[in-house]
Amino acid sequence: MKKIIKLSVVLCAFFAFAFSANAQKMGYINSQLLMSEMAEVKEMNANLEALQTQLRKKGQNALTDLQNDYKVIQDKVGKGLLSPKEQEEEGKKLEARQQEIAKMEQDMIKQIQDKQQKLSEPIIAKINDAINAVAKENGYSMIFDSANGMILYSVDENDVSALVKAKLGI
Repeated sequence: MKKIIKLSVVLCAFFAFAFSANAQKMGYINSQLLMSEMAEVKEMNANLEALQTQLRKKGQNALTDLQNDYKVIQDKVGKGLLSPKEQEEEGKKLEARQQEIAKMEQDMIKQIQDKQQKLSEPIIAKINDAINAVAKENGYSMIFDSANGMILYSVDENDVSALVKAKLGI
């Protein structure tokens, strides 16, 4: 009976040691905090803000010109200087310009988004390279982002996709 108890204790200790030896080392970062402290991100935000200000000024000028032309046409209509046909033609011109301004606004939004993506790609690549280097140097099997709950780094041995596919019969 004592041999069984001793054997059980030894086996439990062995399994506990084996389990702790195979434990995965995991870590996390807060990407939002990290990015807020990077000089490259501050420079990117300044560039985007400058572009946004420039585009906003351009759009505001176009809108001001349209409003001024609308007032001029309203004054002419009020003074009876435009025939109904001319009023209709001027109205169509103003409507076309209004649509151009709306399209210009959409183009500006896309331009800002494209610029943001272009400027952020090298920053994200730099962060990912640093995360991968830290993980490999310090033996982490996974690194999570506490800001959004995503896995930023993982060793291939942790991927269970093939097992899940097999379970699903895929």
